Amino acid sequence: MKRLAVAVVLVLTLLTIGRAAGAGDLPTAKPEQVGLSSERLARITQVLSADVERGQIPGAVVVVARKGRAAYVQAIGFRDKASGAPMTPDAIFRIASMTKPLVTVAALSLYEEGRLLLSDPVSKYIPAFKHLTVGVERAPAEREMTIQDLMRHTSGLTYGNRGTTEIYKMYPESSNASSLTLTMDEFIERLSKAPLLYQPGTRWEYSLSTDVLGRVVEIVSGKPLGEFLAERIYRPLKMTDTTFLVPADKRARIAQALPTHPETGAEYKLADPTVPRKFDCGGGCAVSTAGDYARFAQMLLNRGVLDGARVLAPRTVELMTSDHLGPIARGTTYYAGPGYTWGLGVAVREAKGLSPMAGSAGDYFWPGAFATYWWADPKEEMVVVSMMQSPLGRHYQQLLRALVFQAIAE
Repeated sequence: MKRLAVAVVLVLTLLTIGRAAGAGDLPTAKPEQVGLSSERLARITQVLSADVERGQIPGAVVVVARKGRAAYVQAIGFRDKASGAPMTPDAIFRIASMTKPLVTVAALSLYEEGRLLLSDPVSKYIPAFKHLTVGVERAPAEREMTIQDLMRHTSGLTYGNRGTTEIYKMYPESSNASSLTLTMDEFIERLSKAPLLYQPGTRWEYSLSTDVLGRVVEIVSGKPLGEFLAERIYRPLKMTDTTFLVPADKRARIAQALPTHPETGAEYKLADPTVPRKFDCGGGCAVSTAGDYARFAQMLLNRGVLDGARVLAPRTVELMTSDHLGPIARGTTYYAGPGYTWGLGVAVREAKGLSPMAGSAGDYFWPGAFATYWWADPKEEMVVVSMMQSPLGRHYQQLLRALVFQAIAE
C-alpha cells in the first residue's frame, strides 16, 4: 500500500508540472502569489490520495483558482481503477446537475436579447403547460409557472426519485434516465399530465424544471439545446470537452466510477456517455472536464466575461446570483442546506455562518449527483472545481470546502 501511495504522489507531481492542461488554459500561479498556502493545499492531495487507497473513490481532479489564476491543479488516483489507468487533468466526467447552471446561463442570454422574460408563463412556449393541476385532488393551479420558477425550482414540478407518494410515481425518476427511453415530446407530455406537487411559486422543490427550461431554450432559439450551448457558452469560453455525447476520439478519457458503493457494497453503475440520448436533457446529462468548468465558473466570477468573451452582462450575473426565494417556503428537502437561498440556476450563500460548509456570504454553487462539484466565491476571488465519479458527493462537498478554506493565507 505504501508503494502505491508513493507511486500516486509521483504521478501527481508529474501532472502538476503540466497543469495548464487541467486548468482549461486559465493563467497559472504559485499558490503564494495569490494568497494561498502550498503546504496547506497539499492536504487536498494527501486526503484524497488516502481515500483512493482505502477504496472510497477511484480518483479525482481538483482545480483551485484565485484572483483569476489557477494555483492548484491535481489529478489524483485512477481514471479507471479496473484497468489501472491513472487519472489525468483532462479526464471527462459525467457532471449531472452541474448541467443546470449552463442551461440557465444560456436562457439568460436569451433574456438579455429580449427574446424571453423571467415573468413569461411557460405555456407561452410550451402550450401543454397551460392548464395544470396541483396535488392528488387535482386542484387548479392558482397561477401558471413562469420562466423564473423554472430557474429557481418553484414551478411545482419534482423528480420521481425524491419521494414515494402517488404524485412522485407519476414523474420520471430523472432526465438522465428518461432521456435514454423518451423523446422530448414524450417527456414533456408526461410532465404536463402529472399534477404539480405544490402551487407554482409557493415552495422550493428540486425538480425537472431545468429540463423544461432547456426545451424553452430550444423553442426560442430554434436550435437543439446542445448546439445552442456550444454557440453561447462552450465555443466563446473555449470549453472544448463539454457536451452531451462523448465522441469516439475522446472515449479513452472518460472517468469511471468504482463498480460498487464503497459503504454499502451495492452495485453502482453510471450511464455510458458515448450512447446517444433521445433528447438533450438540460437538467443533468452533460459531460465536462475540471478545466472546462473552471473556465465557466471563472466567467461568472468575472461578472460574465473571460478572456474578452462576454457571455452575460454584469448585471445579469448579479441577478442570477441574488436571492430569488425571499419568503418562499424552502421545506425540509432544501438541498443547499442552512445558510443558502436560491438564485437562478445556483444556490447562493446568504451568511457566513449557519451552513456546515465553509464559505463566504455571496458564494454560489451547484453540484452533480455523481460527486462533481464547483463553487465561486466573489469575496475570496476564488473558483474551485472538483471532479470525481462517486455516490459520496455530499461528503466530498464539505470536505473540499474545509480543505480549500484552510489554505487561504491572507
